[in-house]
Amino acid sequence: MRLSTIVVWMTKEIVPLFGFAVLLLAGRVSGEEVKPNIIVIMADDLGYGDVGCYGSKTIPTPHLDQMAAEGVRFTSGYSPASTCTPTRYSLLTGEFAFRRKGTGVAPPNSPLVVPVGKPTLPSVLKQAGYRTGVIGKWHLGLGGPDGPDWNGSLRPGPMELGFDDCFILPTTNDRVPQVFVRQDRVEGLDTSDPLWVGEKKPADDHPTGITHRDQLKMNWSHGHNATIHNGVSRIGFYTGGQKARFRDEDLTDHWVAEAKRWITEHQKQPFFLLFCSHAIHVPRVVHERYQGVSGHGPRGDAIVELDDSVGAIRQTLQSLDLDRKTLIIFCSDNGPVLDDGYQDDAIERLGEHDPNGPFRGGKYNVYEAGTRTPLIACWPGTTPPQVSDQVLCSVDFAATLTKLAGATAPEDAYPDSVDLSDLMTGKPNAKGRAHLLTQDNGQSGQFGLREGRWKLIRAPAKKATNVHLRLTPTEIPEWQLFDLQEDPGESKDVIDQHPDIALPLKRKLQKLLEGPVAQ
Repeated sequence: MRLSTIVVWMTKEIVPLFGFAVLLLAGRVSGEEVKPNIIVIMADDLGYGDVGCYGSKTIPTPHLDQMAAEGVRFTSGYSPASTCTPTRYSLLTGEFAFRRKGTGVAPPNSPLVVPVGKPTLPSVLKQAGYRTGVIGKWHLGLGGPDGPDWNGSLRPGPMELGFDDCFILPTTNDRVPQVFVRQDRVEGLDTSDPLWVGEKKPADDHPTGITHRDQLKMNWSHGHNATIHNGVSRIGFYTGGQKARFRDEDLTDHWVAEAKRWITEHQKQPFFLLFCSHAIHVPRVVHERYQGVSGHGPRGDAIVELDDSVGAIRQTLQSLDLDRKTLIIFCSDNGPVLDDGYQDDAIERLGEHDPNGPFRGGKYNVYEAGTRTPLIACWPGTTPPQVSDQVLCSVDFAATLTKLAGATAPEDAYPDSVDLSDLMTGKPNAKGRAHLLTQDNGQSGQFGLREGRWKLIRAPAKKATNVHLRLTPTEIPEWQLFDLQEDPGESKDVIDQHPDIALPLKRKLQKLLEGPVAQ
């Protein structure tokens, strides 16, 4: 029986109008699941304290605040890693990135990090009838073992992982090249001006942030001093591709316009869109209309620009009458960093704003501020407004969204992902993760294990960076234990007082490093 027939029959014969409306809003009619559209919006380097609904007092984020007021705001929402590439790997595969070599921060010429043929969230949803797309920062590599062919096909890439459509920045904007990739080609590339990307200076007279520092419109503080584009020097070298290059100031506008077009084009079928903003990652070069709006310099301005992009996507859904058919999830790939290679007044103009909120650490380490970030789920009419303190991680999106889409993943898929669909949709008494393992970039072997109120940190290198504001290496013990209930800021290491807690957690950490452990 067709769904429309069921709706008419139930309305006339069984269910009063009000009761039927309740069933419809719940996403079910006569037991049949309605496939929601799904949009995941991932910010970059956004801290827990950077958003109004998480405590920010001086940087306006009205669109995110409204989204939180209409959905579920998680106070224990995590990224699985404190850097870009491993978190993105985990979101797509449902697997902790440390389980696969080569998942640290990807260099400009990195080959595709995710193995072709590995089940991914987009590939599973695609098989279930979803149109799948990715727009924004990619940073998971392109091409085969030899890396990307910038002047030809960039396969394998997003489409080999289950995406029907892609419009992406290949790496991250502080790394070269500053071009867009549509499907499997650099968009707008003039074959008479081939693109070259490398690790070494291509010629003695090639301008860099060192040789032409006086020409930069945003100076560098460390690294980020190779090829110059648009008055900003980057990591790595490239030449050519002049017609394909974009202007930093227009980056967010390009992606928002593309998202609006894509949603409109595919509104007649269920869709999954991964929208990966570059904001608020360095270089923080926002559009002219945002420059100076926050009072906190380029970093604060980028937060305002990010918030407006969320509002634009939500407005598009509303204009197409899709808002009550769409689950939107907002998250960040890791926690905040202030001076990350450019002199952009991020520290000097901080004022009373604290990107960390109540937490310690930040990007590049596994203290709470490195991986506990804003995480909001909003499905108007389905998610009742609430604040949840249950533990949820973006590695869980794979299993959770597969369930909500009514799809079925292969048995060997998503080894570390937990189905938290009841929690995501705000069901009463829904429980989150019993334990969660987080990592840094994967190079130092630094891990954090949270179980309930307790947090164990292992740091074999006995150091962490960005413990507060700058990327300054700081000596720390190899093992630390914190009581997050009494000390959310991780200011007091209690490992000596609680060996009975620390020893079982050390054993569990070792088991998790060897393979998945059931929740």
